[in-house]
Amino acid sequence: MKKSKKIIMTLMVVVLIGIISSTFYISHITSVSYALSKYGSRGEEVRKIQDKLKRWGYYSGNVDGIYGTQTVEAVKKFQRKNGLKVDGIAGTNTLAKMGIQSSQNSSNGANTTSSDLNLLSKVIYSEARGEPYVGQVAVGAVVLNRVKSSSFPNTISGVVYQAGAFDAVRDGQINLTPNQTAISAAKDALNGWDPTYGCTFYFNPSTATNKWIWSKTQVVTIGKHIFCKD
Repeated sequence: MKKSKKIIMTLMVVVLIGIISSTFYISHITSVSYALSKYGSRGEEVRKIQDKLKRWGYYSGNVDGIYGTQTVEAVKKFQRKNGLKVDGIAGTNTLAKMGIQSSQNSSNGANTTSSDLNLLSKVIYSEARGEPYVGQVAVGAVVLNRVKSSSFPNTISGVVYQAGAFDAVRDGQINLTPNQTAISAAKDALNGWDPTYGCTFYFNPSTATNKWIWSKTQVVTIGKHIFCKD
């Protein structure tokens, strides 16, 4: 009887060790598959990082999918500018800020439709086509921040066509055909890049006639627009 108990206990220990080992192995594999882009990395994600940083003026090297010294320095510049940890590693937060969907984070635009993208592109083009690229993304981000806010309609079309919300709707410029820059800016906004840090309003101080907008908390100025929130 004692021998049987000893065998059972031994088997239980073996099974327990097996479970722990399997858990560790799965965890290890998961962490590997979710590996973050850093110096020495290669592949499509690195290419996306380089492409975005080059378009935004942080990177001047080749978009070759190789995470070298130039990419590291470009990522550091981007991190410094956006209040992130400056380590040159494209981790979860950095990728999210760039609007790059990784295995570790879902994008704001995961469930958006082509009509959402088209409408957001139109808003950006009609409201901010003369602004720097980051300013165009910022206008798109304001629309999406309103969608997420309980103070506004919960769809992109609802926000855009809310009475008095956008001058471009009022004067008909919303019907202009957006260019590729506006479309790219809309995609970046939908993928989570928010240069406004959560703002739901923006205005041009040189043309604004409504005193009410000046009562909002100003967060950041990008190009000719001041972005603010309640």
